Amino acid sequence: MDATVSFVWLEITGRCQLECRHCYAESGPAGDHGGMADTDWRRVIDEAAEVGARMVQFIGGEPTLHPSLPALIDHARTRGVEVEVFSNLVHVTPGLWEVLAQSGVRLATSYYSTDAAEHAQITKRPTYPRTKANIAEAVRRSIPVRAGVVNLWDGQRSDPAVAELHELGVTEIGTDRLREVGRGVRTGQAGLDQLCGHCGHDKIAISRTGEVWPCVFSRWMPVGNARERALADILAGPRMAETGATLRTHFATRPRSACDPQCGPNCGPACNPSCWPTGAGPCGPNGGCQPNYDA
Repeated sequence: MDATVSFVWLEITGRCQLECRHCYAESGPAGDHGGMADTDWRRVIDEAAEVGARMVQFIGGEPTLHPSLPALIDHARTRGVEVEVFSNLVHVTPGLWEVLAQSGVRLATSYYSTDAAEHAQITKRPTYPRTKANIAEAVRRSIPVRAGVVNLWDGQRSDPAVAELHELGVTEIGTDRLREVGRGVRTGQAGLDQLCGHCGHDKIAISRTGEVWPCVFSRWMPVGNARERALADILAGPRMAETGATLRTHFATRPRSACDPQCGPNCGPACNPSCWPTGAGPCGPNGGCQPNYDA
């Protein structure tokens, strides 16, 4: 595993207005913000910057439900770290729109269908009109926004959803199949075959309890806890090395998922958006490892 990272997921809450049937984090209205205090998150952002992070992504649950999101965004920006907020875009307050419109902040969301009933079948709430309207509002405000479309079943209106996103003005769009992680499990249990093979390479994920994973989808493989140890120590620690060896061995004879446009399962954030759209990172000119998230 890398001793430095350029991208960090910050899973600041397990609370969400929705209960998406495929959510990797199994988030919902009963979720909580966990044991990470604001001081913990600020310290983690500081430590992430110190180990090379160029971008952090606030995820959940629904990160806009965390009362400290604006302050945490501002803290990351003061450290020179870019920010992406992965939101279901069901509800954005006027004040939060102003925060999201700042330089160095971008949005990501998930989109499933052009049919409102089918969209609601996936999110378990009548979300289609509000998500669509807020995507349009983000574009109107010139906030960089990208979207992911997850195909959960045959016949889903996924292709029309991609076309509609283009019509709304979204230019960064990824697609993915259902991957069996969290509530996405259908036939067995989450395992290494559900991962893309890039886990831990130049990235790390931190949960609302402080657990650190190679990525948000490898939740059964904790390598340390950010409430107990510094990120630099975790990255250089033996559990990280062991986990890296396990992943390398598993994927040595298996093809890794293409880094553009998707590298993760059904319900997750970008695994390294810091490399796009400029092509500055390992994903290449159009890279981004953009799995789709709507917890």
